[in-house]
Amino acid sequence: MFSSFASDNFSPVHPEVMDALQKANIGHAMAYGADPWTEKMQEIFKNIFGPFTESFLVFNGTAANVCSIEHALLPWQAVMCSSNAHIWNDECGAPQANTGSSLLPIEAKNGKISPEQCEKYLHGKGDPHHVQPALLSITQSTELGTVYTLQEMKNLADFAHRNNLLLHVDGARLCNAAAHLKVSLKDLTTDVGVDLLSFGGTKNGLMGAEAVVFLKEGLAQKFKYVQKQQMQLASKMRFASAQMIALFEGDLWLRNASHANKMAKLLEENLKHNFPELPILYPVEANAVFVQLPSLEILEKLQQKSFFWIWDNEQLVARWMTSWDTQPAFIESFLTDLKHIVI
Repeated sequence: MFSSFASDNFSPVHPEVMDALQKANIGHAMAYGADPWTEKMQEIFKNIFGPFTESFLVFNGTAANVCSIEHALLPWQAVMCSSNAHIWNDECGAPQANTGSSLLPIEAKNGKISPEQCEKYLHGKGDPHHVQPALLSITQSTELGTVYTLQEMKNLADFAHRNNLLLHVDGARLCNAAAHLKVSLKDLTTDVGVDLLSFGGTKNGLMGAEAVVFLKEGLAQKFKYVQKQQMQLASKMRFASAQMIALFEGDLWLRNASHANKMAKLLEENLKHNFPELPILYPVEANAVFVQLPSLEILEKLQQKSFFWIWDNEQLVARWMTSWDTQPAFIESFLTDLKHIVI
């Protein structure tokens, strides 16, 4: 069976999720979310994130981010985000094209930004010649596999609210961050002041199921129109809802994320012990390992053995992602190939 370190998007759907889909695939049910699975899913989100939570399912992470921004901002307003952010680098301009709002990238250190770095974008507030920052968006865990601490999250939330901004979290790998910190999803979001969340399921064992989650009371008003206009209102929503239910019941979200994180640490430890000449560039806190390879020849030979994405072509930086289904035997096989190529 094909395996790789390319992305947790490459992994299959978890068997427990497939089983939930099969069980939901019996008979007829009301469409567009008026079904028992969606009602249960929404109650689960409230139980996890807090009583004011409003949740809406969408098909993918880009849609979750775009719909969040469109709902929260007016066209002359802007989003402050990391220069590594998915919304800045990897969504083909979808936030700008679909919302009319601007993005203000901030140079990130190890994937993270700080309140102090955001300050300069406030100088133009009230000036009609400048876009007006209204949303601060961060990624948890970050695009570099690092994790904001609870205090770092709270500091950013306090900064945002002090300056009349909303705090949005791109949580494509929020579960991995919570697993690393050993905290609940509520600890990592609602309790530190997050207003709006793109919650990821696809990278953690689901199939085309993500969620826009409003954590601030009243913020979700009229979002259902954004969801429909952006073509994200699923007719057979029970199948997306059934997946989310499976993810949360029995703590599958935590089991999957913990395993992926554990495999990343195993890979890191083996690399440090056996390949000290290959620098690991960022702290391995979630399920990503970034390694600088010594030559293009080595990179190309290694990719012939197991496909992975290049994070930085100029610096020959490889990104190796682990998933819920990554096994130690695959890591061992990969390291054997690496040894034969590097040495």
